[in-house]
Amino acid sequence: MRTEPKKIGMLTPSSNTVLEPICMEMVRELPNVTCHFSRFEVTKISLEDEALAQFDFEPMLQAAELLAHAEVDVIAWNGTSGGWLGFDVDVKLCKKIEERTGIPATTSMLSQVEAFKAHNIKNIHLVTPYISEINTLIAEQYQQYCDIETLQARGLGQTVNRSFSQVADEKIEAMIQEVAEEQVDGISMVCTNFPGITKVDYYEKKYGIIIYDTINTLLWQCLRMMGQETDTIKGWGGIFHTGPLVVNNS
Repeated sequence: MRTEPKKIGMLTPSSNTVLEPICMEMVRELPNVTCHFSRFEVTKISLEDEALAQFDFEPMLQAAELLAHAEVDVIAWNGTSGGWLGFDVDVKLCKKIEERTGIPATTSMLSQVEAFKAHNIKNIHLVTPYISEINTLIAEQYQQYCDIETLQARGLGQTVNRSFSQVADEKIEAMIQEVAEEQVDGISMVCTNFPGITKVDYYEKKYGIIIYDTINTLLWQCLRMMGQETDTIKGWGGIFHTGPLVVNNS
């Protein structure tokens, strides 16, 4: 039988257009890793009941079962709802996915926490397209769940998930530049439909701060869960380096 590559299965918001092409590009140079996607309905990010109900477990579990048909090696919720629903909700989701499919699972927010731990991050700045109330909840989760202090937070006050992918590079860089004026261990960029990830290497080099985006941290964690090397991925942020994290400002 043909030897297949390691397969990452990702649960994807239905209105998302950023994470899939980015993840495919990240693994392009890895001949033994592929990404596969299953969608469920997510169109609005807010604290309204209707928006919160999008993240009920059953639709996510049904999407995970479809990924299991492909016999993927890990299933990842490539989304950030745990940031405002609670990281413990993500832990419960992973447990249910594993019970339903027999496949190990993770999420964008839990992967980010693992990256913070691995790189001894104690404080961060937060950059998102979200409303301030959601940013506040994310900062509270960082503090409560992993004792990470959020020094500054910037958001764009948007709630339509489709709109996040259309934010101009100039607006994203303006937020990064603003927070980067204060020294910090790292910048957390939260949203898997946010195009800041497309220029993450540029931002790190220009501002001298490692950026923990919820797309690159998820892929980093998925590779680790499958026993794959991470430092072969170039141009997508310092997180993929196995040695000390160093930003080259030259």
